[in-house]
Amino acid sequence: MTTRKKETFHDLGLGTKTGSSKVRSLNKDGSFNVVKRNIPLTERLNVFHSLVTMPLSHFIVVILSAYFVTNVVFASIYLLIGVEHLTGIQADSTFEAFVEAFFFSSQTITTLGYGRVAPIGTMANTVAAIESMLGLLGFAMATGLGYGRFSKASSKIKYSHHAVVAPYRDINGFMFRVVNPQSNQLLEVEATVSLSIKRKDSAQRDFFLLELERSKVVFMSLMWTIVHPIDDKSPLYGMDEQTLNALEGEFIITMKAYDESFSQTVYSRSSYLASEVKWGEKFVYIYQQEPGVIALDVSRMDETESAALNT
Repeated sequence: MTTRKKETFHDLGLGTKTGSSKVRSLNKDGSFNVVKRNIPLTERLNVFHSLVTMPLSHFIVVILSAYFVTNVVFASIYLLIGVEHLTGIQADSTFEAFVEAFFFSSQTITTLGYGRVAPIGTMANTVAAIESMLGLLGFAMATGLGYGRFSKASSKIKYSHHAVVAPYRDINGFMFRVVNPQSNQLLEVEATVSLSIKRKDSAQRDFFLLELERSKVVFMSLMWTIVHPIDDKSPLYGMDEQTLNALEGEFIITMKAYDESFSQTVYSRSSYLASEVKWGEKFVYIYQQEPGVIALDVSRMDETESAALNT
């Protein structure tokens, strides 16, 4: 009886088959370039995730819109019940009565209650009680969502816009730069780089885990140039720019670090297409010695200059 050797896969969960090999798997911002279709709304709906991850401006608009719509609804209910069931209403028209009911609703939902307007009768008091309860629950949820957004650890690692293939010692190397633009400290930073290339005469793709010159650093207070030496063990060995473009190569970057501010592990992702790799260029030196400090010009992290490749 023969024992079958277990096959090892390095596709990162992205799959070896692609419907359109011209499309990148991972966007520059780290999001996956995948659209899931024909999923019922009840299965794909994730309100908490949407509210926590949406842009801050959108989140503020959602909260304010919910507050405004809720007050409009309850003001309409008070109007239907009859403003005579609200003491202190000073209105000569239906619109003025609605405005008075709207502001009474805003006072009730926030449990503020100035006292000039108050509900009279079972119906009006019941609606006010329900609204105050919804207000307490709603503001508690909004506070929790706000804290969740504020306390959510996220990595803002900045990647160079292009990668390069440049001279490295007596061979060549695939390189790109990363930097932490924020003042928080990232510790135990690890990088993983994989290469995805199309198989010849096939719709399938192969994935290769690239060996790095240095895959981990303890501190990342400066800019880190991540290097994959292109030696005879590298899947890039013997390739040139035309070959990599023909194979529709994509370099997939994943990074992991410990954020000292949040005391949590954070992750970052990005990718480079073959067309985003500059061959025969190297990154320029951007460090400057200033009195008592090391100056790093992050605005120049994408600058490159010509460099003859080793043959």
